[in-house]
Formats: sequence, C-alpha cells, structure tokens
Amino acid sequence: MNTDASNAAPTGRPPRPAWVEVDLAALAQNFRLIRADLPAGTRLLYVAKDDAYGIGAVRASEVALAHGADLLAVFTLGEAAALRDAGIRAPILLLGERLPDELEWVVQLGVETCVGNIGIAQALSGVGTRRGRPVRIHVKVNTGMNRFGFAWRDVEGWSRALAGLPGLGFAGVLGHFAQSDETEKAFARTQNERFARCLAVLEEAGIRPDLVHHCNSGGFLDLPEAHHDVVRVGLLAQGVYPSSVCRRLAGLRTVLSIKARVAAIQELAPGDTVGYGMRWTAERPSRIGVLPLGYGDGFPRVRNEGSALVGGRRAPIVGGVTMDALMVDLTDLPSAGIGDEAVLLGRQGDEEITAQDVAVLKRSVSYDVLTGWRARLPRVYLGA
Repeated sequence: MNTDASNAAPTGRPPRPAWVEVDLAALAQNFRLIRADLPAGTRLLYVAKDDAYGIGAVRASEVALAHGADLLAVFTLGEAAALRDAGIRAPILLLGERLPDELEWVVQLGVETCVGNIGIAQALSGVGTRRGRPVRIHVKVNTGMNRFGFAWRDVEGWSRALAGLPGLGFAGVLGHFAQSDETEKAFARTQNERFARCLAVLEEAGIRPDLVHHCNSGGFLDLPEAHHDVVRVGLLAQGVYPSSVCRRLAGLRTVLSIKARVAAIQELAPGDTVGYGMRWTAERPSRIGVLPLGYGDGFPRVRNEGSALVGGRRAPIVGGVTMDALMVDLTDLPSAGIGDEAVLLGRQGDEEITAQDVAVLKRSVSYDVLTGWRARLPRVYLGA
C-alpha cells in the first residue's frame, strides 16, 4: 500500500498563495480598549456591514459581542439573515431605508430598522398592527448629511405623524455626522444642536425612544458631548482611524493584512522592460519578483507606484499591476526567493503599509480599501 503523502488526494479547499489575514485576537483587544474608553452606561454598537469591512461579518460579530459590543448593525436584509443563520441573536439594526417589499422580512428576521419616510413608517405600523406586536424602529433624523432620514427642519410635522401610528415601537432615534473626524468641528456641532432640538420635539409628541445615538467612529473619538446612549463603530474596530487628525486610542492594533508569496523571479538585463505597455525599464541587472495578486483581487491598478514588504524591507512595485499579478523589484533584496511571504497591507518587521497608504494609490479612502478585497482571496483567521 502506497502511503506517500504526495500521492494522497487533497482535502479541503485548494490553497492559494495570496490571502486576506484577519487577526481576531487584535480585534478582541480593540473592542476591549474601545469599551474601556466609554462611560459605563454608554452602549457600543458594532457596524458589521459589507462583511464587517472585509474581515467576515459572522466571525467579527462573534468577537465583538464577546468583548464589549451590545448591538450590531448591517445595511442589507441579506447581511442580517447571514448573522441570524449563524446563530447570532443579539439586536441587529438595519441602516439605510427599506422599500415596501422588504418590510415583512424585517419582522421575519427579528431585526430593527431605520425609518426616515412616513410612507414606510405607515406600512410598518400596519404590519405591527396585523401581527399584534409593534415593529421596533429607529427614527432616522437627517441633520445635514442629506442622505437618509426625516428632515430636521420639518420635525414638528413628522413627529406628530409618527406619534399617531399605533403599530410602531420606538427602539431608537439616530442621526449621522457628515464630518466628525476633521479638526474643524463647527458643522458637526451644528448637526448635534439640530439633533437635540428634534429630540425635544419628539418628546413633546410623546415619542421617548429606548436609545439615542448620533456618533460614528469619528464622533466617538472626538465628540463626547454627542455620545448619548450608544456609539457606533466600524472602521475603528479594525485598528484603522477615520482620519489622520482624530484622537488616538493607545494599543489599537491593525486587524486585516493582505499577503502573498513570491511565485516567480525574473532576471533582467539593463534595457529589459516589465509588464503590459512596457512601463518600467531596468537600468541595471535586476531581479523582479512576481506576486500572484492583482486588481482582480482588489489591489489598485497602478503603474510604478507603491511597494510590498519582503524580508521586512520595501520592494517597489514596477510596471503595471495586472488582473492576477504584480511585480516588485527585489534587486536590493538578494536573499529573497520563491515562496517568500510578501505583505501588501499590514506589518512585516519594523515596516508597515497602512490602509491609508493603499488609499493614496487607489485615489480613495481607507473604507474603500478595506471593503474592496474580492471573495477569491481566501480569509485566514488567526487568534480564534
């Protein structure tokens, strides 16, 4: 009988030498630090939308709830259903706005939903009346973001209309800051004043919500006067700050890294070019490493910009990033070889490539970077 492992049939999922690495121990520590920074009576809501900003909503939500979070929030019914299917029974808030064909699913999944439209509020009240149990909603107030929510200017009218709907339970009232993470806080404070006025008018109409919340990660860090009953954090839980100027929490660690192994090395002579369009030309004898990851995985489609960490040092990206591969200059790293680990986002040795660094390449923001890694990159979890 041949027991040679090389002849054994493989099991599990096929490997890929490029992956997203998620440090669940770092995530747990981040939640503990955020929780410790809040007053004892303030609840913590974890925004786990878009697969928890790329790290996996189910695993991240389990860690969050075990280390300080009280509630969860997602954007779509499908995201809520995935959490429920995984056995998560914590309160879940649906952000955004619902359409009529989604309303029965809100009740079916046992979630709470934001409402910023009288027509939807009336329809949900009808659902609650028919079922003999109020549908719990969070009243969304538009204080200046001008995306979702009831307009703060018209609060007298819509507050009276909501108060007259018997099939609703008012689980919360919330707003959202348009700019809470910059040095200038004037508009954020204007929004908070508008929000406070709306809360007063709602109380006069007889609406006294269980929870009041206005702060995202930036508001949590820099606007303690707006903490109310609940603060919402998403990006910050990953150890990524919403801006370069907001307050820092000592000890936060980066949770998500992007890694690949060197799949090939090309030896170039002076004058040789690299990649489509021949955008990079060797000026000396060069060693070019090929990483099996490209814009098809979510890395920015750049030319001769950025770097990877190999052996704890920066290896510049050369030529154009392709769909499935990118090339780095290993000439000054003579010990680097095929199979070596490269880091495209995260830390290696004393060097680090941050989400903000990649955002500069992408001409975008950190949120876009973290949520942009495609499903064909396997997720590897550490510290479970």
